[in-house]
Amino acid sequence: MKTLISNTLIINEGRSFIGSVLIDGNIISSIIEGDLNIDTSTFKRIDASGKWLIPGAIDDQVHFREPGLTYKGDIWSESRAAVAGGITTFMDMPNTNPQTTTLEALEWKFKRAAAVSVTNYSFFFGGTNDNTSLISKIDKKRVPGIKLFLGSSTGNMIVDNEKSLNRFFGDADMLIAVHAEKEDIIRRNKEQYMAQYGSALDISYHSLIRSEEACYASSSEAVALAKKLGTRLHLLHLSTRKELDLLDQGTFSERMITGEVCVHHLLFCDDDYQRLGNRIKWNPSIKTKADRDALRKALNDDTIAIVATDHAPHQIHEKEGSCLTAASGGPLVQHALPAMLAMASEGIFTKEKVVEKMAHHPADLYGIDRRGYIREGYYADLVLIDPEQSTTVTKKNLLYKCGWSPFEGKTFPNSVWKTFVNGQEIYSNEKIVDNFVGMEVKYL
Repeated sequence: MKTLISNTLIINEGRSFIGSVLIDGNIISSIIEGDLNIDTSTFKRIDASGKWLIPGAIDDQVHFREPGLTYKGDIWSESRAAVAGGITTFMDMPNTNPQTTTLEALEWKFKRAAAVSVTNYSFFFGGTNDNTSLISKIDKKRVPGIKLFLGSSTGNMIVDNEKSLNRFFGDADMLIAVHAEKEDIIRRNKEQYMAQYGSALDISYHSLIRSEEACYASSSEAVALAKKLGTRLHLLHLSTRKELDLLDQGTFSERMITGEVCVHHLLFCDDDYQRLGNRIKWNPSIKTKADRDALRKALNDDTIAIVATDHAPHQIHEKEGSCLTAASGGPLVQHALPAMLAMASEGIFTKEKVVEKMAHHPADLYGIDRRGYIREGYYADLVLIDPEQSTTVTKKNLLYKCGWSPFEGKTFPNSVWKTFVNGQEIYSNEKIVDNFVGMEVKYL
């Protein structure tokens, strides 16, 4: 049966207008602007009056923890949280156990997601100092890019060998996505503060240790190498005002150096450490209000290409301790879109800008096949937002396996009412249809 979503405010490609969308199978077959002039008796009709219809969000940076770290989260649990938050496609990072640094480990993830993911899925290949020989064997139609860790976040996945870096940047002929923090600067800062104040440093030191200098030094080196070798470079989770000068300007499709910002770097600043403590400890660290405001401005003026989550769940006990021992990262996929739309309601962004940065631009940047837009012939990955129904985050309504959120107690002025993945209504009124799995994303 075809499904008609009728009388909704469609937010798409910089416009907002009242209309209806007809879904046939897994594809958008028609977009009707204004009043309906067709016989709807043969359709399943969803009256979406007063609701907003947007394309499903695409999150290019998640850590769903499978395989090997599934006590924190797994593909099934975290994809369910994602679909409840209006995210219909994710790209998972390689720092699992085993790491996704072999073709066999990559294929395992694809097979696992095909069996359990309720959203569409894709996986980065992880580069190391020792696996450059695999570059030519990576299928560019299946993999969004190669992820390189240029900082200390993931131990032995650091790529710091000059020969290996030149191979990845020069020979991969595909997007290189980097976590950029300079390890020797981080180490120097850590030693300095420990010498002054001891090892029991509280969270306020985190952004001083993993500093602007550490971020910019690593990012600027990556950009210089990319420009030298003609590499398509994407700087993940930008956190500083200074790094913005490294990004290309001009026509989006022609940019070789692009960047993303994560929701937590747009929402929080170091003033929030006192209130939220280690719950907002991420790498790169959350920095100053001036940095946060500069990132917001850069999103609005299109200097920054996309918004992601860096969803990285840990058990709550792992978030305890000093800033040197507490785990970095936190769960975000269930509330990233409501948080961004809440900022839009405050006038920080427009709702059209949120859709652009969370759906349109991720699809364009990675060259995703027929996703990220409400267009005829595209996959029906769609989200209905209720702008009048507020959402209060409580432990009871969390779907994360780790069971906590930095947003606990927060009320957003909107809610995700329904989420469609490939034309199927997978989430509705806080309930998930579990007998459906997403599709593997393909790249043009």
